[in-house]
Amino acid sequence: MKVVIQRVSEAAVKIDGKINGSIGLGLMILLGIENDDNEEDINWLCQKIVQLRIFDDKEGIMNLSLLDVNGEILLISQFTLHASTKKGNRPSYIKAAKPDVAIPIYKKVIAKLEELSNKSIQTGIFGADMKVSLINDGPVTILIDSKNKE
Repeated sequence: MKVVIQRVSEAAVKIDGKINGSIGLGLMILLGIENDDNEEDINWLCQKIVQLRIFDDKEGIMNLSLLDVNGEILLISQFTLHASTKKGNRPSYIKAAKPDVAIPIYKKVIAKLEELSNKSIQTGIFGADMKVSLINDGPVTILIDSKNKE
């Protein structure tokens, strides 16, 4: 799994002109799922997300986690994170999981993040044409790949 995590002061996702999910202070996360992603990837990545110390403490140092600041999560599925651009100019998405594999994993990620954060996770709709807006706070943007744990 790959994620792009952005620390935000607010974020929202619209589908067909209607807000499907929105948050205040927290993390807007783009999630890309591969065919070989599994429970270990889900557990490791979700723990990493909620414990990542990227919020400022009183001294302005990134030393606080999502849990410490009582932040929210907006999670958006994003198969294009697995784009391969090695050949030509048209990206290949062969590594991205198809919906029959990705949707159950996406739902498990949502459930795990809800369990760990003790909050409802705001989302888009898997496979929908989504319009995401956000105010990146910092800006702070972190990339994490569960296949690069070590």
